[in-house]
Order: sequence, then C-alpha cells, then structure tokens
Amino acid sequence: METHAEIAQFAIRPPVRKSARRARASSSKSSENSFDRLGTPAAFAANQKIYTKGEPADFLYRIESGCIRSYTDLNDRRRRIHAFYFPGDYFGLEEGDVYSVSAEVVAESDIRVIKRQALMARAARDIAVVKLLLDITAKDLQRSRNHNLLLLKGAQDRIVDFLLEQKARGQNGSEVDLPMSRRDIADHLGLTIETVSRGITRLRNASAISMLTSRRLIMRDVALAYQS
Repeated sequence: METHAEIAQFAIRPPVRKSARRARASSSKSSENSFDRLGTPAAFAANQKIYTKGEPADFLYRIESGCIRSYTDLNDRRRRIHAFYFPGDYFGLEEGDVYSVSAEVVAESDIRVIKRQALMARAARDIAVVKLLLDITAKDLQRSRNHNLLLLKGAQDRIVDFLLEQKARGQNGSEVDLPMSRRDIADHLGLTIETVSRGITRLRNASAISMLTSRRLIMRDVALAYQS
C-alpha cells in the first residue's frame, strides 16, 4: 500500500510521439480520456490518509472506485468534512503549493495519482487538459457553494438533502448507498451523531424511507421526507 511519501517516487512518462494521422484521431477524443492517460494507479485501504493539510500539493487524484473525504481538524477534536468524492471525481487540485485540507479514504478505493509537475507540463501544450482543469475547479467551487447553502438549513432538511444528493449519485433508482459512517455524515452536515440518527429514525417512522441495512436505504416519498 503506497504512502504519500512513496507516491512521490512515481514518474509519469511523457506522451509518445504520434503520426499526424493518429494525432488527428486522438484530438477527436474527449478531454477527460486524454487527461486520464496521465498518472499511476494506486490502491488505498479504508481510513488511510492520502495527504494532510499543509503538505506539498504535489499530486492530483482521480477516483476509480471507492469514496474519499476531505476535511479539516477543528480545535475541539471534531472534524469538518468539506466534501465526499466518488468514482469519476478529482480531488487535490490546489491554487497554492500546499494542500489546504486533508484527505482520507472512506471506503477501500482505487485512485489514479497524477504528478502535478507532469500535469502542468502537459497543460502547457494541451488545451484539452487546461479545459478539464477549469472544469474541475468549477465543480469544486459549486460543491463548496452547495455545502455552504446546505449548512444554512435546519437539521432535518440537511439530512434529507444529503440523502437525496447521494441518491442522485447512484444508479440504483430509489436506493441510496452510504459508504460513509453516521459520524462522517454528522461532521459533513455540522450536526451531532445523535441528531443524524434521530433524523433518519424520524424519516423511517414517517415511511419516507426504508432501511435495507445500516448503510443502504430506499427513498420512498420525498414530500414526506421534508414534512417529517
């Protein structure tokens, strides 16, 4: 299992020269496919630290499978979880030279690790990479805005909105998979674990949701969920 220090030894090979014909064919591909050719795959165990706030921001990461949380440790020994990242998401892109938050694995994850130096070199000659970096930045800004708006709502509405967001990410219809713990949810929503547990119980008692397991549920009635 690679640590952050060991990842620093990864070398990204420069792209191989192509014929003009192959280059034209390549240019027709999506910017994301072009971007994904960079980087080295790595596997991370649940709860493994990927990087810590203040460390050199030498890498960008793309999730292939699993779930990641970005967070800040607070003075009262609690955390503020800023975001959860899922397959297809990128994280670790920083404006400065160090990471502004910490990142940790929620569930066992496969991640593509992209060396920042190689990325910047590629961006200097590939407009598709520049466009994708702008897209990643825009998505992070929107994610931050949405989270700030969520924290302005009441506790029960925060829980419902969070569950609906997770439902929208999934591909199982009304089923909601929650790889994160109740503590993670509480730290993300600015609530206590007890408040989150009571909120989920209230939804279940109102028949707005059905619990399949402790981390999988079915959203049955959104209107009832907001009325609970």
